[in-house]
Amino acid sequence: MDLAALDNPFWGSLTGPHAAWSQGSAQARRYAPGFTPLLGFAQADAPDFSALTPLCSVGERFYCKAWAGDAPLGWQVLLEAPALQMVWTAPLPSNPPPAHARPLGPTDQAAIEALVQATQPGPFGPRTREMGDYWGVFEEDRLIAMTGERLHLGHLREVSGVCSAPEAQGRGLARALIETVVRAQLQRRQTPFLHVMASNQRAVRLYEHMGFRTHQSLLLRVLAKT
Repeated sequence: MDLAALDNPFWGSLTGPHAAWSQGSAQARRYAPGFTPLLGFAQADAPDFSALTPLCSVGERFYCKAWAGDAPLGWQVLLEAPALQMVWTAPLPSNPPPAHARPLGPTDQAAIEALVQATQPGPFGPRTREMGDYWGVFEEDRLIAMTGERLHLGHLREVSGVCSAPEAQGRGLARALIETVVRAQLQRRQTPFLHVMASNQRAVRLYEHMGFRTHQSLLLRVLAKT
């Protein structure tokens, strides 16, 4: 299993399968406005922000892999936090999708945005759903749980957007939707991976119990253009 691309996953996705949705140069790129606000750099430990400055608006916030040193002129570090990068190591999940689960499409956009607003699952833009396949569970015509895909590294595919409405938690919906996404990825001969904040031990334990294992620890930064 070749996991080398996971050392610089944002860059690999922005310059690989998602290149058509990215903007920038041979040294630095961002997802186009509307997609997940991520930055990637050819040299993640020495990022060159010069090409991004004219492509980013004042006040825009982005996530990227941290580096040693301060923010460059015109940028501000708002947050730095440790995260875990986890890779699927278990067999193909055998459980069926949860009842009432179905793929999410353009007509579900309002429901997706409402759930994201209520649960804050991490960086999520109005076009993030287009970055991969998303599944959701509806109850009384309301989206109560969702999981999908974000970074695309070819043979490696990220599981992301995992969220459940407060009243839907504890029912196993997140796990079932993750297994639905993982199953499809494995059937495409892709290796599933995900990122989780190291402080979210409840999620870490769930992912470990399901079959994910920590590949590496990394620091993430939230930056704003000033």
